[in-house]
Amino acid sequence: MSKMKSSATVVSQDKITPVIYDMWLQTDLAATARPGQFVGLYPRDGATLLPRPISICEVSDDRQSIRLVYRVVGGGTAEFASYRAGDAVSLIGILGNGFPVDKAADKHVFLVGGGIGIPPLLETAKALTRTGGSLSATTAALDIFLGYTSAPAFLADELAAHGRVHIATEDGSYGISGNVIDALTAFAEAESAARSDTIIMACGPLPMLRAVKAYAAGTGMAAYLSLEGRMACGIGACLSCVCPTTATDPHSNVPNARICCEGPVFDAEFVELG
Repeated sequence: MSKMKSSATVVSQDKITPVIYDMWLQTDLAATARPGQFVGLYPRDGATLLPRPISICEVSDDRQSIRLVYRVVGGGTAEFASYRAGDAVSLIGILGNGFPVDKAADKHVFLVGGGIGIPPLLETAKALTRTGGSLSATTAALDIFLGYTSAPAFLADELAAHGRVHIATEDGSYGISGNVIDALTAFAEAESAARSDTIIMACGPLPMLRAVKAYAAGTGMAAYLSLEGRMACGIGACLSCVCPTTATDPHSNVPNARICCEGPVFDAEFVELG
């Protein structure tokens, strides 16, 4: 797995909401990308020197390109939004550990995403329903729960090609009114789907992940959570993205783990979310 700075070329870029952009990059790094991993994209502006961590939304079928769906939140991502097809960019990757799709074989899987945590679920859903190859696992059933503040429900149609999609919006403008946990619990109760042979894979804001962890503990489900964290280096050297854990790290002898290296995906029982 390469963690050296490398180059890529913008294939395309689209604006899919007022603040969310959809960019494809042609890069050799695509060959080794796994569901739930991320890259660090470098701004050109010297004042915003550090790479910005962005989850991989999708990998092209020929494994020559990666798709990044990201939210503009500051100067670095605002610069990325200005990129056009043919532009050269610098990035580091592939970074982190992704979702354990191999554990999903013959299981009922709940994918749970909130806000900008939704994009990495697309490649995960593809892997969970793909037949053949090392990055695949044939699931017994796949239900996908997506939470948005309001419509539009970006990526929902693409995710629906791989499983049943259940949508919640906080303002009630699309799907059920409420949050994604409301959608999950309503479905599980109606379908009697809260069984120990169900695995949850989730990515989203911390309050959502806390709720997923509590739900999994209460139902006896295994859950894997993709955490976000402020990162500087992205390769584990700076220790800016540590999170508390239930076990002691054998290297540091403290109950911490680095989101960029040991994560971003963790077993829910391993991390302390406050």
